[in-house]
Amino acid sequence: MKQSIKAFAAAALALYCAAAAGDPGYYVVTAYSNPGLRTADFRYWTVKQPGSAEVIWPEIGLGWNVNGRWYTEVLASYIGSSKFATRLSTLNWQNDLLLTQGQYPFDLALHTLLVIPEKSTSANLFEFGPALQTDIGRTQVNANVFFERSMGAPSSKPTQLKYQWQLRYRWKPWLHFGAQGFGEPGPWDHWSPRDAQSHRLGPAVFGTLPAGAGSFAWQAAYLTGSTYAKHGKMFTMQVKYEF
Repeated sequence: MKQSIKAFAAAALALYCAAAAGDPGYYVVTAYSNPGLRTADFRYWTVKQPGSAEVIWPEIGLGWNVNGRWYTEVLASYIGSSKFATRLSTLNWQNDLLLTQGQYPFDLALHTLLVIPEKSTSANLFEFGPALQTDIGRTQVNANVFFERSMGAPSSKPTQLKYQWQLRYRWKPWLHFGAQGFGEPGPWDHWSPRDAQSHRLGPAVFGTLPAGAGSFAWQAAYLTGSTYAKHGKMFTMQVKYEF
């Protein structure tokens, strides 16, 4: 019994450490031009692996479309579970720069994200890369490729490759539906063995509801596949008040 408890605790701790050192969540980066729009952002995502406690990440942020090309957001990410109390995990600063605005069949943005762990002994992370968006009829298509590099603390971890994709069919303003996918193949120049990679996908729903002078934009997704190189399930939810 004691060995089982120790094994469970070790698995939970491994997941906690892997996540705490990672990015603040799993949400597809989309680029759009909406000058002056401000956003109050609430996010919530979970990871459940067989034999492990469900780990949760509630997140809160404030965003601003500074102009027609630049979006910036600061975000606080917390971590918790039924086995340990929720606490601050990382502080994050996201900046997306829209490079094209309709002159091509697709829109291209440069995405950057600075992740500062609460633990001073952990390295900062810098994520960057292109974010692509286009429309096929009433379906919005997103495809992003990002690189993640450790900064500020001794680390032998090479630059990691990550990807995101999303299909979003615009049915009604209050309900869009589609799918999302995420993955981490490993180092960008030498991918990890297949069983050490992470890939997951699943259905997603979206919508927008008017509220006073602004509106609520929401989305949720349920993903299955591999998370941190182990089979797992992930639920993500995001609600933004835009004004």
